[in-house]
Amino acid sequence: MNSVTTHPKPRVLGIGIDPIFGDFSTLPGLTAELIRATIDAQIERLRTLGYEAESCLVDLGESAEQTVESVLRSRTFDCVVIGAGIRESPERLLLFEKIINLVHMLAPQSRIAFNRTPADTAEAAQRWIKRGD
Repeated sequence: MNSVTTHPKPRVLGIGIDPIFGDFSTLPGLTAELIRATIDAQIERLRTLGYEAESCLVDLGESAEQTVESVLRSRTFDCVVIGAGIRESPERLLLFEKIINLVHMLAPQSRIAFNRTPADTAEAAQRWIKRGD
């Protein structure tokens, strides 16, 4: 179940919708700033756990594919975590499919994981790659 790495630290990429594009009207207390802080904290947590980690935040479709493609072409990743904001919204189904196909095409060696919320991104990656493997 674990991937084989060819670099010193396993690399993790988190792909998600940039919180500035979120609609928080039905979620009292949540803001774009709070979600962004949670995403940043998870990336930092992955780094603390011994991974190289970065996030790739995209818009709702205008340049999302180009953004993801650019990052996937820039380096290899052992695991790509795709956020719930992309997957769970029926109106984003096409965007989700496009991102999955980009990962499949440009990073076929990467494990794909899904988080439930921005706060469990590290756990999603750890299901597929263990530090030190």
